Amino acid sequence: MNDMINVALPKGRLGEKVYSLFESAGYDCPAVMDPGRRLLFENEEAGVRYFWVKPSDVPIYVERGVADVGVAGKDVLLESRPDVYELCDLMLGKCRMAVAAKEGFVDDTSRPLRVATKFPVIAREYYASRSREIDIIKLNGSIEIAPLLGLSDVIVDIVETGKTLAENGLVPFETVVGISARLISNKVSYKFKSAAIREMEEKVRRAAEKKAEETKK
Repeated sequence: MNDMINVALPKGRLGEKVYSLFESAGYDCPAVMDPGRRLLFENEEAGVRYFWVKPSDVPIYVERGVADVGVAGKDVLLESRPDVYELCDLMLGKCRMAVAAKEGFVDDTSRPLRVATKFPVIAREYYASRSREIDIIKLNGSIEIAPLLGLSDVIVDIVETGKTLAENGLVPFETVVGISARLISNKVSYKFKSAAIREMEEKVRRAAEKKAEETKK
C-alpha cells in the first residue's frame, strides 16, 4: 500500500481533464469517473490511489504528505506558497491573472491604489514589483462589482474569456501572470518514491504535450 502513489485531484471540470491525462499516461482507475459521492479510489495494478479534494486544498494535502503528488492551478500555488516541488505544466485550465478596471480608468498616483481581489498575496507582490503603493480590499466573490460601486479602483482576478468583465463594464489592461494547472509533489515523497514519481511525471508530461498538440490541430 505504501508503494502506491497517492494523487490529489481537484474537484470539478479541471479535475476530470487532469484524470484523463493520467489515464492516457497509463494510470487508469475507471471508478474515479463513476457518479456518486465516493472520494477515494485506487488501482493496485497501476500503483495509484486517487482522491478528490477542493482545488484550493490540493497543495495542503501534498505539502502535508497525505498525497505524494497533486494538481493545482498556478494561481493557488502563487497565493498559498506551499512548500512543495512544482514538477511540470500540464497546460490545462489556461487563463491569466489580470488587472481590470472601468474603461478609461487613469491611475491617480498621488494616493494608494485601491485593489479588490481574492488573491491579496499575488496582487501585493505584483504592485510591489512596480513600486506602487496599494490598499488591498480582500473579497471572496463577485469582485467585478467593486469598481462599479466605488469600493475599489481596480480588481485583480482570473480572466478566461473576459466576458464577465465586459458584461460589467470592465476591461482587462494588465496581465499579472499566466495561469495553468501544474503537477506538484511532496518533497519527502519525491525523495523516497523518486523513481515512481519521476516516471509518472514523465508519462503525464508526454500525455499533456500530446494533448496540447492535438488541440492546436
